[in-house]
Amino acid sequence: MSGERDPGGPPRDPPDGFAVEPATPDDRLDVLRVLDAAMLETDAAALDDAVDRGDALVASFDRTDAVVGALVAVRRGPEQLHVDAVAIRRSRRGRGIGSALVATAVRRAERDPEVGVVTAEFDAELEEFYRDLGFEVVTERDGESGGRLRGSRRVDEGPSR
Repeated sequence: MSGERDPGGPPRDPPDGFAVEPATPDDRLDVLRVLDAAMLETDAAALDDAVDRGDALVASFDRTDAVVGALVAVRRGPEQLHVDAVAIRRSRRGRGIGSALVATAVRRAERDPEVGVVTAEFDAELEEFYRDLGFEVVTERDGESGGRLRGSRRVDEGPSR
């Protein structure tokens, strides 16, 4: 069944009835709407750059092509891809769409010789979500991140290298 977890790693496919693919310039407004509905902000220029690089992804419902989820990743430094925002429409949450978006970003990073690590910063309630996707999670003790957690996943040692 699509969207199920492989015991050794993250989900590899979106759930049945959904597709995950790189965002296009035509998807920009839909991405912004999904992020806004989740009360997430991303810089418009960073979004445009992510779309141009293939680092922005959309999840769409097969029957209507409606965008129901989005992921925006930004390049931080020479070899770091940072998951800046992941959002799923409320009515579609809990189906594995977010996991499929992050897993797709990781797989794309594994194939990109410029990327050595994928990182993310997130609220504590998402710790298990990122651990299940193979991220090593650390707690910020200095208060700099406002109690948020940080995770990283090496990809330069991934299966396609």
